[in-house]
Amino acid sequence: MKMFVLAHRTYLLLAVAVAAVGCGGGCGGPSDSIGRFDTLWGRRGISEGRLQKPRAMAIDAEDRIYIVDMTARIQVFDTDGRFLHGWQTPDHENGKPTGLSIGIDGHVLVADTHYYQLLVYSPDGELIRTIGGTPGELPGQFGLVTDAVQDSQGNYYVAEYGEYDRIQKFSPQGDFLLQWGGHGSEPGQFIRPQNLAIDSDDHVWVADACNHRIQIFDSEGKLLDYWGTEGSQGGQLYYPYDLVFGEDDTLYICEYGNHRVQKFTRQGVPLGIWGTHGRGEGQMHNPWALVRDTRGRIHVLDTNNHRVQRVKM
Repeated sequence: MKMFVLAHRTYLLLAVAVAAVGCGGGCGGPSDSIGRFDTLWGRRGISEGRLQKPRAMAIDAEDRIYIVDMTARIQVFDTDGRFLHGWQTPDHENGKPTGLSIGIDGHVLVADTHYYQLLVYSPDGELIRTIGGTPGELPGQFGLVTDAVQDSQGNYYVAEYGEYDRIQKFSPQGDFLLQWGGHGSEPGQFIRPQNLAIDSDDHVWVADACNHRIQIFDSEGKLLDYWGTEGSQGGQLYYPYDLVFGEDDTLYICEYGNHRVQKFTRQGVPLGIWGTHGRGEGQMHNPWALVRDTRGRIHVLDTNNHRVQRVKM
């Protein structure tokens, strides 16, 4: 019965997608059905202010944009792409960070993926706290860390992929509290939980990338809802790598595999598409991340084009 309900729900979502956006960028239609290209910035390179395959992005309350790239630099820009300052993670020979977010106190949370840890920095780059650092499946140990967020009480939620594909919860002091998930495609399991977001109810939203879906949990790890099917049509997902909340109970999702941004209601009803595959304005090549600034503009990390695109939604 549950599979019938899920299949029926999927059919309804796809039907709404076609009605809402006329297939949009996923079917050869207009690529700006939910937004208008504003500007782009960034240039490939390893010098200050340039980007070398950037893989994560976050934005703080002052509209400062933080980007980490394949040089393990966290660089800070304003919303027009002007370089402000930056720093580098202490160790990066084994691999580079793949996740960034801003904590409730303005600290920068860095998923130090290949060192099995979360690094907590001040906005100026001072290392404040480290959680983890030991590979393994025990509580407080990690696989490959993808992202971390904080709830309204300051608790940390850390996602990881590899053997474990789980989420662990820690106290504001960094003490282990609980975990949930596991490798798989059943509801509540994950295959590469790539990015997390916390809503106003302290619900944890997960971009379950290789399951091509979104899953929502309460703060104790109870599954509340999940939606998404694999594909390239409007309303379908193909490697969703990041998600950010929009206005009026909406959600924007960045798809690494479909080279686009989709807008949904938080119940999973598709509202439109922006972007197509390519290197021109309004085109992307494997975007990894997106953020929303205080003016409501979406900034997309166009990873394999080594740049950021700004969209007016």
